[in-house]
Amino acid sequence: MRRYPVVLAVLLCLLPACALATETWMTVLLDGRKVGKVRIERDVVGDRVTTSQSLDFRLTRVKTPLAMHTDVRSVETIAGAPLAFYARSKMSAQENTVEGTVRDDGAFQVSNTVGGQSKVNLLIWPSGAALIEGQRLTMATHGFQPGTTYRMRSFDAVKQQVATVDMEVIGDEMVDMPLGRESLHHLRQTLASGKNNPSVDLWVDDQGFVRRGIAPLLGFRMEMTACDEACASAPDQDVDLLRAAMIGAPRPMTANLRFAPVRYTILVRGGYTSPFVQTDEQRVTPIGDGLYQLDIGFSQSHSGEPGPLPEDTAPNPWVQSDSPEVLSMARSIVGDAATDIQRMRRLRSYLSDYITEKGLDVGYASALETIQTRRGDCTEHAVLLTALARSLGIPTRVVTGVVYVERFGGVNRVFIPHAWAQAWIENRWVSFDSAQRRFDATHIALGVGDGEPWRFFSSMSVLGRVRIERAIPASSLMDMPAPSMGDMGGGAGKGG
Repeated sequence: MRRYPVVLAVLLCLLPACALATETWMTVLLDGRKVGKVRIERDVVGDRVTTSQSLDFRLTRVKTPLAMHTDVRSVETIAGAPLAFYARSKMSAQENTVEGTVRDDGAFQVSNTVGGQSKVNLLIWPSGAALIEGQRLTMATHGFQPGTTYRMRSFDAVKQQVATVDMEVIGDEMVDMPLGRESLHHLRQTLASGKNNPSVDLWVDDQGFVRRGIAPLLGFRMEMTACDEACASAPDQDVDLLRAAMIGAPRPMTANLRFAPVRYTILVRGGYTSPFVQTDEQRVTPIGDGLYQLDIGFSQSHSGEPGPLPEDTAPNPWVQSDSPEVLSMARSIVGDAATDIQRMRRLRSYLSDYITEKGLDVGYASALETIQTRRGDCTEHAVLLTALARSLGIPTRVVTGVVYVERFGGVNRVFIPHAWAQAWIENRWVSFDSAQRRFDATHIALGVGDGEPWRFFSSMSVLGRVRIERAIPASSLMDMPAPSMGDMGGGAGKGG
């Protein structure tokens, strides 16, 4: 999986404009190595403020370059009232855009285009939510007295959702910048909802314009710092974020171990709460001192996991299950299959061979784009499989986590970021993995979602802090119930 550019896009949406000047540049660093640049333009005409932010970000995945470009623009009144927003990103061969404009009745007409397919809907503006200029005004209004705390509601144009952010003023500092030392106010912001949300440190001037920002990213220190165009446009350096996200295996996960239930002991450093999700195939038990016990593949008849949510059956801009092309493909694959388990196995088996080119340079492709290109890796598999299943009325969701591989990117016996699908079958969630051809007990789940790319950030941000201490096969345990294999092992490989 490659959601790392999305982290930058989300941070970009949270950053107010950097200066009153028409144009400002920022350099983007990971642990001091340059990986991108940001350009900010701010234009005030009459009572309207238009702020445009452009991000270019480059990383590598096993020596394969992956470039991302994101544009975010907001139009607001001089008092910070929202008038329009726009976001454009390119994480695959196709561009994805969001554009919203306020109507006379106060609602926003929003157009979403993903994978060449456009949809228009209405958005009731969330109470108290602010775009870029509104966020700057909020910070300036609360002032920069050390110890000041408040909450800010930031509208994310990419997700069309509101992030409630807790703000804390740390104090005034002299900061070494590329163009010289500056006296700035140090603020810290943390998402108020969810778990294990990393904090973002900001340094702003007296007007609330951000001059520097630092955030953690998979064990790296990500930094955006204001400078001049020459500094921001300097050559980028190779940084392999996938390598940083790998987790060493405590033992070889041989076939007889992988296709039977396994108990893991996993350490999560840094004071994080459990980053793992409880599913019908994964039971999570806190042990203490950052240790967690995960049982994968054991019987979970009393797991208590709830059934499908509305989003598990609905189309979205990435999982286009309402597309005639998706439905036609799904029907042709399942044929006369009589049950949902048979349908899912046939879909899984077909996709394992359908996506013929492993595209490490693909950032994130929608279901329709993957049908057309037949390129991608685990996320393209998971998103397309989810879309095909939902088109047939089978509640399905995308799981993000890690999976064991014998060798990847020159490294042996590691767990790497991964995605697969879970379908609601006979009142339980069952996993299907078309990228790996089968689900096994080395699939460790960190999150579930509807298939939109930004879901990845919250579940993957902890990977740099995870260490797998032990993996014990079920045959060594006497206190566990009989296994429930679901779609594990040979049954999944036969494809129904």
